[in-house]
Amino acid sequence: MDNKQLAAKAISLLDLTNLNDDCDEAAIEALCQKAQTPHGNTAAVCVWPRFVAKAKSCLEGTGIKVATVVNFPHGGDDLLATIEETKAAIADGADEIDLVLPYKTFANGRRGYGETMVVRVKEALSGDVKLKVILETGELKDADVIREAAEAAITGGADFIKTSTGKVEVNATPEAAEIMLDVIAQSGKHVGFKPAGGVRTLDDAATYLAIAEKFMGSDWATPAHFRFGASGVLDALLAVMDGKEAEASEGY
Repeated sequence: MDNKQLAAKAISLLDLTNLNDDCDEAAIEALCQKAQTPHGNTAAVCVWPRFVAKAKSCLEGTGIKVATVVNFPHGGDDLLATIEETKAAIADGADEIDLVLPYKTFANGRRGYGETMVVRVKEALSGDVKLKVILETGELKDADVIREAAEAAITGGADFIKTSTGKVEVNATPEAAEIMLDVIAQSGKHVGFKPAGGVRTLDDAATYLAIAEKFMGSDWATPAHFRFGASGVLDALLAVMDGKEAEASEGY
């Protein structure tokens, strides 16, 4: 496909994100407006739990999903607090829950606890709410540990596995994407993939879509199976659609 087709596809797969510490309701309104682009809507917006109800109200009737984060960003091991956070977000209208795996605990050898958290949060979901599990691959580092984390998340019931919070030094990488998509392919389950953090240009988007095609085939990357987690890439994609040049944007 040409660059405009690629940009249009990437827009449709985007979880447009504002997880800034200084985010407020005005920023959420702006985010929700920005998600409704002249070249099609993004798949979702991803916001702090306290802004779920606001985002849901702003996006009523658009078809754009509202995603939020729990156990974020540090991936702690307080299971009960994470479950309560999840239930509150769903009560406010969240369509998707992005759960940070307790990755430090997992890396330290307590593999079962990570899977247990996924299982318990999955049990707390209702209706068609989807669960994305953030592995924080840049902190796990080791390829074998990343693979084990992906397997644990999928076994626990994840609907998507996601690379990163965007809050650490190393976020999405092609190397982590290869491992995670290989695990998805071998699982035989309908699990999606979300690279997040550091996706800022059309070339970045193309890289991850090519990896997805390599493992899952050319028709697999739809909003049901593939998302980009980013705040900075939309301007670059819109510039391509409008025939303009754009520098890589800063941000998640």
